Amino acid sequence: MIHEKMYSSNKLDTDKGIMMVEGPLTADQLTDYSFHDELVAFRPAPKQLEALKEIANLPEGRIYVARTEDTIVGYVTFLHPDPLERWSTFNMEDLIELGAIEIAPSYRGFQLGSTLLKVAVSDPNMENYIIISTEYYWHWDLKGTQLSIWNYRKIMEKMMAAGGLKPAPTDDPEIMSHPANCLMVRIGKHVPDSSIQKFQRLRFLNRSTMTVKGDEL
Repeated sequence: MIHEKMYSSNKLDTDKGIMMVEGPLTADQLTDYSFHDELVAFRPAPKQLEALKEIANLPEGRIYVARTEDTIVGYVTFLHPDPLERWSTFNMEDLIELGAIEIAPSYRGFQLGSTLLKVAVSDPNMENYIIISTEYYWHWDLKGTQLSIWNYRKIMEKMMAAGGLKPAPTDDPEIMSHPANCLMVRIGKHVPDSSIQKFQRLRFLNRSTMTVKGDEL
């Protein structure tokens, strides 16, 4: 599969000035900007910027950013699921994961997250993919936002819906370990039925395994 990418952008007029939301950016383009020091949800800001550059260099990797004139204040990543994760079981070329989305705390409240997702899926090439996001409550910034688990879940669902992702059932043990956890999914218009059926088996992998074992008895 050839992972084609088309640049898209949008400008937002906020209380902090004009914000540019754009992507996918290359590693070289990311080097042109500084990285806001509040973007530390996953690792220290400088190391996270290096991680984004590595993703940008992947054939399927996509990095979208929200920035001021010269500083990245938010981003979203798309790439194939980690080889150690359940979602890479069938090595589906047309399955990509929304790996991370982060907005610097001082720039929240301007709908940067939902705009990042809208810009990302505005690329017609995204219609060739199944996009997933695995949401675990222990990754959410409950302390920083002072929101309850369920209120955070509502906001997260609304933001993901801006990119066309909706909750989907699965028998994944980690997701099933807490009722607030969920799998979010967007299936592109041009994804073949064969991939959709394979993804259906992937969502209920434990059930498929049980069926195979049952057939062997």
